[in-house]
Amino acid sequence: MPQPLSLDDFDFDLPAERIAQRPAEPRDAARLLQVGAERLTDLRIPDLVGLLRAGDRMVVNDTRVIPARLHARRGEARIEIMLNRAEGEGRWHALIRNARRLHAGDTLVIEGGPALDCTVVERQEGGAALLRFGPGLEAALEHAGEVPLPPYITREHGPTARDRADYQAIFAARPGAVAAPTASLHFTPALLVALEARGVTRSTVTLHVGAGTFLPIRDADARAHRMHAEWGEVTEHAAAEINATRQAGGRVIAIGTTALRLLESAATPTGIAPFRGLTDIYILPGHRFASADLLLTNFHLPRSTLLLLVSAFAGSERIRAAYAHAIAGGYRFYSYGDACLLERAP
Repeated sequence: MPQPLSLDDFDFDLPAERIAQRPAEPRDAARLLQVGAERLTDLRIPDLVGLLRAGDRMVVNDTRVIPARLHARRGEARIEIMLNRAEGEGRWHALIRNARRLHAGDTLVIEGGPALDCTVVERQEGGAALLRFGPGLEAALEHAGEVPLPPYITREHGPTARDRADYQAIFAARPGAVAAPTASLHFTPALLVALEARGVTRSTVTLHVGAGTFLPIRDADARAHRMHAEWGEVTEHAAAEINATRQAGGRVIAIGTTALRLLESAATPTGIAPFRGLTDIYILPGHRFASADLLLTNFHLPRSTLLLLVSAFAGSERIRAAYAHAIAGGYRFYSYGDACLLERAP
């Protein structure tokens, strides 16, 4: 039986001023910490061109963030809805503030936009519910939905129109996420042109990041945590491209933890297989990676599933050293912050 994994070993103190409230301008002006096997190197995002080489392949997540936070009422009761995952036929799995007030069959009236009701199909554990919307949800989201910024990005009056643009990656194409794949926020058209000229190729996968990404680990033993399922797809074409890169001796670079989680969900002993469906993969130290050689990612929260993931990928000691270096060196943290390029530990 696996030994308990203490969450205390994945904690650190971060000064509040290190939490980025806006992305760098331009986006590729952000800093980049190269976390290698032997040393840490302070760079900038454009230096990624020199770190990668011809024949390498980046794997990016093309999910698009939707304005997934809605405000509703049931009679006099105010309800906050965070759409989490589309279930088809107008149904959505959602996280609900004040979920205890809801019962199956209740009708909720969405506020702030075109007239729209939804019906509670069932109330679920953990403050969740299955909702059914009638026609008009897309218009309601456009007019009344809020971009669900992480709680550490503070806005006195809520997310702004600027956030709708800032919290969307250049690769965004397929609507469905409630959180951005933030490593992709650093890319600009000029950077992509430079990488292509370098001979670095790119494959696209989709993982619709769910509201569970904001949920903290509540157990002292991190192994007891359970991930919310998210929908993802690796097409046959993308799988073939990635496998061909490996066979030709090129490296696979996961752009963000969401791309890496999906690749690991699709990994088999013989390579990456096509994948379409839900994944609740939870990557902890000790995981044997089969899909990527490098990981570009932002700096993550203490005691979080993503800090556990990067510790599994690069090694816990290397991550502790990198984060201490980043804090001392004034790097900006979290979704709108700087990035690091991690080499996979042996």
